Amino acid sequence: MDGGIIQLQRHLVDYTASLFDEGFLDEQFNQLELLQDESNPDFVVEVVTLFFQDAERLLDELTKALGQASIDFKKLDAHVHQLKGSSSSVGAQRVHKACISFRNSCEEKNIEGCLKSLQQVRHEYSLVKSKLETLFKMEQQLSAASGSFSR
Repeated sequence: MDGGIIQLQRHLVDYTASLFDEGFLDEQFNQLELLQDESNPDFVVEVVTLFFQDAERLLDELTKALGQASIDFKKLDAHVHQLKGSSSSVGAQRVHKACISFRNSCEEKNIEGCLKSLQQVRHEYSLVKSKLETLFKMEQQLSAASGSFSR
């Protein structure tokens, strides 16, 4: 193995570790990775891409719901609950935690709290999306450099 590939591997390992250390990802992401194998080499990317699509749809729904003159907190909470579940299923820990706070504001019917929580959820989602896209690009580079890639 040449030095460039070893360097890419080290960089990937360090970057992945930082995502866990900084709380972006939790053990559930590792569980997803365990489900990926040679028969389905893009499993994690596919699942996370579905999460991105679902999260963006839910964030749009939340934005619309909070823009109404009369806010339906039950509907709002249902959307937040769904986002909390999907973020948990991919191991997006900080998004999941922000959703818990958002749900508390929904229970309290606290409009200001909900608006702040929506900003926080959007922020955490944006960060984890960017970090995961970087992770996947690094994996692609390593795969292209080595001819094959195993986690």
